[in-house]
Amino acid sequence: MKNLILIGLLTLGGPILAAPPNVVVFLTDDQGTLDANCYGSEDLYTPAIDDLAKTGVRFTQAYAHTVCCPARALLMTGRHPQRSGVVHWTQGDRKGSDSRNRNMAASEITIAEALKKAGYATAIFGKWHLGAREGHDPLAQGFDHHFGHLGGFIDNYNHFFLHGQGFHDLYEDNVEIFRRDSYFPDLMTGRALDYIDKQKDRPFFLYVAFNIPHYPEQHDRKFDERYRDLPMPRQSYARMISTTDDRMLQILKKLEEHKLRENTIVIFMSDNGHSTEDGARIRKDHKSGMKEGHYYHAFGGGGNTGKWRGAKGSYYEGGLRVPAIISYPARLPKGEVRDQAITAADWFPTILELCKIKPPPVILDGHSVLPLIQEPDAPSRHRTLHWGWGNGWAVRKGNWKLIGNGNSPRFLGNLAEENPERINYLKEKPRLVQQMLELHQEWLRDTRSR
Repeated sequence: MKNLILIGLLTLGGPILAAPPNVVVFLTDDQGTLDANCYGSEDLYTPAIDDLAKTGVRFTQAYAHTVCCPARALLMTGRHPQRSGVVHWTQGDRKGSDSRNRNMAASEITIAEALKKAGYATAIFGKWHLGAREGHDPLAQGFDHHFGHLGGFIDNYNHFFLHGQGFHDLYEDNVEIFRRDSYFPDLMTGRALDYIDKQKDRPFFLYVAFNIPHYPEQHDRKFDERYRDLPMPRQSYARMISTTDDRMLQILKKLEEHKLRENTIVIFMSDNGHSTEDGARIRKDHKSGMKEGHYYHAFGGGGNTGKWRGAKGSYYEGGLRVPAIISYPARLPKGEVRDQAITAADWFPTILELCKIKPPPVILDGHSVLPLIQEPDAPSRHRTLHWGWGNGWAVRKGNWKLIGNGNSPRFLGNLAEENPERINYLKEKPRLVQQMLELHQEWLRDTRSR
């Protein structure tokens, strides 16, 4: 009866035994608030994401973070990134060329460590971005295997980080490898497919951390014709969204091939809103050998936030609110929608509850989403929501969100308005501003104590 657990269903012959569920987490990179067909972006072709919505529960008020690193810390630890020291950009180059020595604290217990302790095989394919220093990499944080890059992004063909003078960033189980001219999304997806083939007979945790649709926008050419009539920058961005979705679809089909889909928890989320970055070009004497002046940014942004203001890097809704879905056909309802606020930190306790694993002995800032799924009218389990990155921060209570920098509140917006966060109520509501500032300061004291 190895690797079998008891579930609460009875037959005349006694209890039914079922294998522990597999867990697959898809984290996309810079996919904006409404950027999937099932979220209302009908100009996008996203069959994999749409299928997850049909076979699971889609959240309309899911929050990650304003940029990559803190969102990944939230997801991996179920805790605010301030508790793990992820308060600014983490070290990207293992060889130290970026001069940073900031890495997620090695003492943090990741979801991979919790599942591995319970007997799961664990692997991450794709982007880590929680620190490149030895001892802070995926293998040091509970993953049996890692293939991908440790820093923020890479060119998909030469696998160099492109900002500044650049550095090569492609590793497999802590060994630097060179696969120049091979398309990275295909490399990581291929390894994920092979991993499922090899692990199909035991419970596994597969973290598929895509580096796309993040720039450089190097799409699969099979999507050229589909979007040829869309204007720029939506055209380029849409091609990247479908390229990402296509790789998700390959992995979902592999689960179905091995008849694993019913008993696999699949979670999909983006790390932050869509990018509006523009203007970056390759510098002279770049280490990748790329031509000086080559453009590699996001063409100013092609994402869809609907009525929500903002994008990646901001604390407005378009920077923080992202698409998110959980699908587990064997246990959870299908085709349903929940409007309560959830965060990336909530997936850690949700997964542990579904897998019947005891939480680690640390403070978790996330809450299982299962009560919200079971009771559609249940209130969000987050009475307040907090974000902090560098000197910037935001706190939300009810429909009000206060955004600030350092000790200075800068903007108070109302999310319930027809055009949310367009009017700044900072001067009109000084008492509310003070109350929310005190909430933020109390949160800072709490999280800094870890």
